[in-house]
Amino acid sequence: MGFLGWIILGLIVGAIVKAIMPGKVGGGWVTSLVLGVVGALVGGWIGDLLFGGGKMEFWNLGSWILAIVGGLAVAGIYGAITGRNKTSA
Repeated sequence: MGFLGWIILGLIVGAIVKAIMPGKVGGGWVTSLVLGVVGALVGGWIGDLLFGGGKMEFWNLGSWILAIVGGLAVAGIYGAITGRNKTSA
């Protein structure tokens, strides 16, 4: 799957991340969508390293799972970083 496909998938994943972690991700929908795109790209990159690029397609369940897990991981890291900054200020 190409770079543009992972971005489109990331926008969808951003909405899923916002639904799964509504209070953990600050910044609203735009932040969630950006984190979803970053997470999908990271998940796709890791999937490409582990499984090779041949099986990563937009309608493949494995691609979606990697993108969602990547989006949740990036959103969790973002929430941990911004949460620590808010409490220490």
